[in-house]
Amino acid sequence: MDFVHPYEKLTLAQVGWPLAVYLISLHVLMLTKPDFCKAWLKKLPRHYQAGVIVMSVAMGWFWFLVAPAGNSVIPVLSSLSRDLAEFNVAKPALRIVVPLFAIGMCLHVREFLFVRALGLLALMVAGPLLQAAMFKDESTRILIPIFTYIIITAGLFFVGMPYLFRDFVNWVTASDKRWNIMTWAGLGYGVMVLICTVAFW
Repeated sequence: MDFVHPYEKLTLAQVGWPLAVYLISLHVLMLTKPDFCKAWLKKLPRHYQAGVIVMSVAMGWFWFLVAPAGNSVIPVLSSLSRDLAEFNVAKPALRIVVPLFAIGMCLHVREFLFVRALGLLALMVAGPLLQAAMFKDESTRILIPIFTYIIITAGLFFVGMPYLFRDFVNWVTASDKRWNIMTWAGLGYGVMVLICTVAFW
């Protein structure tokens, strides 16, 4: 029996629920506690401890994708292993390089570590989201790819030019009008995802 990767088993509803809860919860908090959230966001770009945590999660997630397949001793280690086609030959090296990269980043690239790690995590999240929406019949599935391509684009910029996160936060928080527009837009998107999850997915 062919192995079916967990990503391929995901339904729109299975990604819709956590995405809707995340968007709604985050933006409700931003609307009801604006001063707290603004201060928190301004601290995040250089929050080293948060950077270490997010980097560990992102790189740990990636390591599981290149982990040895068919591990009968510890099955959980191979549960997310993916077929990388012609890049499969690089898997053994990546299993060593990825942890070393994560440790090296945490020790030697402390400046904007959180932003870089957030960008990597965004790229990891994109995989299951796009897989869940792939080849589905529902026209409303477009909500998932739209969100996904936004975080992919942001993630690439966060990794390569992390200071843009700081600049964006400063720009948004400098104006109550901009803050409200961004938070209401995020909340509205979350509500749309929730409605589609309940009604169509």
